[in-house]
Amino acid sequence: MRGWKGLVFPVLVAVAFYVAVAGGEHSLMDARRAEMQLEGKRAEMLAARHEIDSLRAWVDSLRHHDDALERLARERYGLIRDGEYLYRVSEGVEEEVPKEP
Repeated sequence: MRGWKGLVFPVLVAVAFYVAVAGGEHSLMDARRAEMQLEGKRAEMLAARHEIDSLRAWVDSLRHHDDALERLARERYGLIRDGEYLYRVSEGVEEEVPKEP
């Protein structure tokens, strides 16, 4: 009889440990998974904040510095000033020469 009573406590501890780690609605594994998701979302949020800061700086530059606005107009839209010439350089495309029959 003494052996049976000696096993009750270790079995209860083992069951409690299993329920804490893997069982139940809010197990330690679920908590760790949630922490990892939270870390991922924080990293995404930090990257988005950096992008927002960069875009705000760009907008501020376009609003307050004519040189930046002119550069954007020239590079993105190909605009030129009066009296300037715009040369576009593109890579050559090889054309197929029709073969004579």
